[in-house]
Amino acid sequence: KRRLLGWRPSVRGVVMNPVDHPHGGGEGKSTAGRHPVTPWGKPTLGARTRKKKKASDQFIVKRRTK
Repeated sequence: KRRLLGWRPSVRGVVMNPVDHPHGGGEGKSTAGRHPVTPWGKPTLGARTRKKKKASDQFIVKRRTK
C-alpha cells in the first residue's frame, strides 16, 4: 500500500557501500564508526547545521507606524 502511494523504502546508510553513504562499507555488520550524518556528510540527529552568523531580519528595518 505504501509503495502504491509513492513511498520509497528507507534504507540505512550502514548497509550501503562507501560510495553511496558516509556510513557505508566495512566487513560484515560493522558500525558506522562516526557520528550520524546525512548521505551528503552533514551532521544529523540533533547537531546544529545552521550558520551562527547567518544574516536575518532580527533588526528593525522600518519604524512602526503610530
